[in-house]
Amino acid sequence: MSPSPAVAPVLDRIVGQPGAVRLLRASVDRPLHAYLFVGPPGTGREEAAAAFAAALFCPDGGCGTCAVCQETLAGRHPDLVVVERKGASISGPQAKEVVRLASRTPRTAPYQVLVLVDFHLIGSAAPTLLKTIEEPPDTTVIVVTAESVPADFVTIASRCARVEFRPLSESDLVEVLTREGTDRLTAEAVAQVAQGRLDRARVSMADEGLAGRIAYWRRLPSLLDGTGATAAKLAGELVAAASETVEAIKAQQASELEHLGEEAKAAGERGVQGRAEVDARHRREQRRARTDDLRAGLAALAGVYRSRLAGSTTSAKPAIAAIELIDDAASRLLLNVNETLLLEWLLVELDGLN
Repeated sequence: MSPSPAVAPVLDRIVGQPGAVRLLRASVDRPLHAYLFVGPPGTGREEAAAAFAAALFCPDGGCGTCAVCQETLAGRHPDLVVVERKGASISGPQAKEVVRLASRTPRTAPYQVLVLVDFHLIGSAAPTLLKTIEEPPDTTVIVVTAESVPADFVTIASRCARVEFRPLSESDLVEVLTREGTDRLTAEAVAQVAQGRLDRARVSMADEGLAGRIAYWRRLPSLLDGTGATAAKLAGELVAAASETVEAIKAQQASELEHLGEEAKAAGERGVQGRAEVDARHRREQRRARTDDLRAGLAALAGVYRSRLAGSTTSAKPAIAAIELIDDAASRLLLNVNETLLLEWLLVELDGLN
């Protein structure tokens, strides 16, 4: 008999993944030996693993409010063991360490939950882990998180109960961001460009300058004065402002490289394994952060014209045309165009509609 929907309220913290919640809720009383949480980054896989662990540890079946649940959700419970991938793929020594950890006896909870983050990049270490994931000790529950199931990961994946995680809807992102204190208009603008990723949305919201930049985008229609010089000036200012978020990303990346360097030194390695891949990923992240910032601004600008459209008592054509122009510009930003020239063109076109 399936558990009632009231089982493990802590699982209600998992946003926008009703299928995953149903499966995990049904597993609380009799958990399986291993689960595969598979889906894109930023969809809440690791948060869901912590919530599931809390449901297994909690004496009240995952109430979400007791000290056990709070410690688990904060990642401080001694029986929640999170193993992060080191380097470009899982190494043999790291796989052996996972085997050792899996054999431990829980310290205070009925189970030990071992969360293996991004272990789809398993490579040649797969055989080392296969037996452990297939038959861990009865008191160990393994949760493997993965973006996909590549060929060298298929055998391990087949030994796990698969739990699908999908990109979050814009409404789900807005719900979370507003619950965390963001005003709705800003949350809507960020949600439109977060591509279903809660982590990306939260990084945007952690940017102290974001609210000011969004407010400036909303003021643009009132700043246009019919001259190309003003449109060019405003376009330049918008692109320069978007660079602020890139600097924040660079600071995070520098911390990551420092951490990877310390790990490499501790392991006796001469440098960070896969450094070229890390640098390439960082460049992509910087470009994406800049593009996302500009697209968040465009979403806010479109919101201004949607408000006009909703409250219009005259012709709706100018507002509709403006929204179409903005949507077109947002799409073009993804094509690696000259950002300043694109925004200058857009502002001139919008000015003609005012």
